[in-house]
Amino acid sequence: MNYFIELLAANQLLVLFLVIGLGYLIGNIKIFGFNLGITAVLFVGMALGALDPRLALPDHIYILGLVLFVYSIGLHAGPNFFASFNKHGLKSNVFALLVIFSSALVAVLISTFSDMPASIISGIYCGALTNAPALAASIETVKSLSAGMPAATRDALANNFVVTFGLTYPFGVLGLVLFFYLFIKLFKVDLAQEEKDRISQSESTDIMSRTFRITNPAVIGKTVEELMHTLVKTGFVLSRIKKGNNIVVVAPNIVLSADDEIVVVGTESSLARATMLFGEKLSQHLTTENDGIEYRRIFVSSHNVAGKKIFQLNLEKDFGATITRVRRGDIDLVPSPDMILELGDRVRVVTRKENLDTVTKFFGDSIKGISETDFLSLSFGIVIGVFVGMFPIPLPNGTSFKLGFAGGPLVVALLLGRLQRTGSIIWTLPFSANMVLRQIGLIFFLAGIGTKAGFGFGSTFQSGGFTYIIAGAVITSFAAITTIVIGYKFLKIPMTALMGIVSAISTQPAALAYANQQAQNEQPNLFYTSVYPASTVAKIILAQILVTALWR
Repeated sequence: MNYFIELLAANQLLVLFLVIGLGYLIGNIKIFGFNLGITAVLFVGMALGALDPRLALPDHIYILGLVLFVYSIGLHAGPNFFASFNKHGLKSNVFALLVIFSSALVAVLISTFSDMPASIISGIYCGALTNAPALAASIETVKSLSAGMPAATRDALANNFVVTFGLTYPFGVLGLVLFFYLFIKLFKVDLAQEEKDRISQSESTDIMSRTFRITNPAVIGKTVEELMHTLVKTGFVLSRIKKGNNIVVVAPNIVLSADDEIVVVGTESSLARATMLFGEKLSQHLTTENDGIEYRRIFVSSHNVAGKKIFQLNLEKDFGATITRVRRGDIDLVPSPDMILELGDRVRVVTRKENLDTVTKFFGDSIKGISETDFLSLSFGIVIGVFVGMFPIPLPNGTSFKLGFAGGPLVVALLLGRLQRTGSIIWTLPFSANMVLRQIGLIFFLAGIGTKAGFGFGSTFQSGGFTYIIAGAVITSFAAITTIVIGYKFLKIPMTALMGIVSAISTQPAALAYANQQAQNEQPNLFYTSVYPASTVAKIILAQILVTALWR
């Protein structure tokens, strides 16, 4: 055993990939239908780190992982994050902030009745809600408050934060995973059905095409451009139109006439609206046989196309083509003129046969092209994010806090993801590259933070830290249970969204990974990124307020 520990201590790269490999192996083991998934990497790291302090991976491993993880999520979620404030974002953020503030009050009550000093209870609070930036800010605050004390005393106070953080952090992660599992069972939540209901309500159902005969007098005589301009969020696109014996691709200047046959592409509900708009639904679909019109799925790999809105491409005017579907990841979307195309999207283009090669060249259609990550924009974006995280933000009491390596890159990534591109720089990543980068970042973070917390956890627990663990578990449980029960039962928030909110309240990527594994959709990520920035800032401020208010 000693030889094995010495071998690992001398080879940190071996430690890193041993933790990752064993974590994935253990994470796939199911017990009564429950498995930890990628979260197991954290606990394998803690188990290995408990053997010897030399097995703790250097800080830059988990910091690198954290930055890559939050930055890639921010880029992907940027557009939805800002759009969400018109839907669920405001309610989710207010709800999350109330829970975080209430959790701080619970910490104050624990400190009052147990007589725990500020350095202990603030560390417990940071660990229970698993927020390293808040921990760092608290340490800086206590160093400022203890400036006149001997160096040994100041160091001991700072170490109290780290020790109690390490003790309460494990349940701060595992507790969330357990509560997710238990409440899904307790409330008998069908996550698959929940997703179907969400898709149905958001009209993101399967996309289909249907042919209509124009009989509505209100549209006869209008051009396509005039008609579509008067409509708001139709949810469908026009593909082909038959005028007499000629079939052509729908263009903005085409005048709609009585008895024209037009092909509409959209969801079931949007096609129902099209029925009322155009008139008669035909049982026989307008085919493309012998009319010279064809369609093709094309990869968006051209940097001249990615990051632009569809209407900016002038497809109808320049190529006599139109986009009828956009496939992003595993989901087909109905395009709209304002939709921004991303690298890796697959667009279904309808045009005349002789134009297909030209259109294909315009979009790129290169698998190699979408697999090549633009490391200039990636590294530049992360540099900006790190600088933002380092920038001190002043507080009313004369102190300051920083967003850190998690908050800074995330805030910048959300903004850049919303911008999509600046001039010739495309900020977003191809979907596949984003997913790979996200996974690599997460496992590096879990492995790094796990090995660092392992040894301190074991030694402090043996010296009587059980009370701190219980206090942290109370705070973690309060935050998680309050959010899930009130959110699901009273606010009627879907469980997939709640798991993202709970993960964001604890700013916990490991819990988010489990939530993603259970949900099998992007809802946890969407709500996580919606709530994460406000949660991070709130906990940084509240942790420092706890230290200052309870200092004695």
